[in-house]
Amino acid sequence: MGLWSRLAGGVFVAAVLTVPAFAQDFSIMAPAGPGGGWDQTARALQAALQTEKLGGNVQVTNVPGAGGTIGLAQFVSQNKGKPDALIVGGYVMVGAILTNASPVTLDQVTPIARLTGEYEAIVVPTSSPIKTIGDLVAQLKADPGTVSWGGGSAGGTDHITVGLIAKAAGVDPTKINYIPFSGGGEALAAIVGGKVTAGISGYGEFEQQVKAGKLRVLAVSAPSKVANIDAPTLKESGVDVEVQNWRGVWAAPGITPEQKAAIISTIEKVNASKTWTDTLATKGWANTFLAGDAFGEVLKTEIAKTGAVLKDIGLVK
Repeated sequence: MGLWSRLAGGVFVAAVLTVPAFAQDFSIMAPAGPGGGWDQTARALQAALQTEKLGGNVQVTNVPGAGGTIGLAQFVSQNKGKPDALIVGGYVMVGAILTNASPVTLDQVTPIARLTGEYEAIVVPTSSPIKTIGDLVAQLKADPGTVSWGGGSAGGTDHITVGLIAKAAGVDPTKINYIPFSGGGEALAAIVGGKVTAGISGYGEFEQQVKAGKLRVLAVSAPSKVANIDAPTLKESGVDVEVQNWRGVWAAPGITPEQKAAIISTIEKVNASKTWTDTLATKGWANTFLAGDAFGEVLKTEIAKTGAVLKDIGLVK
């Protein structure tokens, strides 16, 4: 081989070696309306994948209804074997599957990672005569039906937390007046507008309205005081309840072990990225990252525990 041939070949090899690896496109389903925790999680994933150049074209779609079970059923039926399809979900979906007796379950999708955890916040409009969680519990004890609670889907984290608050206060959980909303934006409008007595969700969904002076936080469901939230815990207020809402991501059914490993590797890089770390700090989300089979095993335990709680508070037979 001549000198020029060898040089040309070397240049060609060097050029090949410097071409960046192909970034996987992704379609992420948020099985709820815009504005809620799953929508925020999906769009945070989208931003991190694109900003950190870990994904190519990343799209988010919203399919609301029935605590995520409508979206889950659609995801399973339309995406078998597709390595570019992801769906976000979490504790809410675990409960909704049970309360809706959903024929499609999380056993039918591929667990990738638990991502975040967030404590529940109980809020009222600042114009409300209810000033403390004690005031709200007193009204609940006096007449449970007069306290309407606005939150996420029936059987989800918000609903479970309200049931546990009622039980801790000595009130029959089946008597609570819980009004479910399929999207965080819809729920927020009802809460700020005084259409319900109190609202319940992750603090991140209320933060802007709290800072704007439109909502007052009565309590949070954390085990100890949360640094960025000016409110006591339920336990500090004499209500023995502690709940953390977690969110995660799953891939499509029927993908290969190699495809699953590649997706996990990408999400691990997202979790370690500055973009994701900054998002968690901004949103007030705790990093509860747990990947792959370890996540799958914990999920089995969570499903069993959630079923027991739902039976205990009368939401599942």
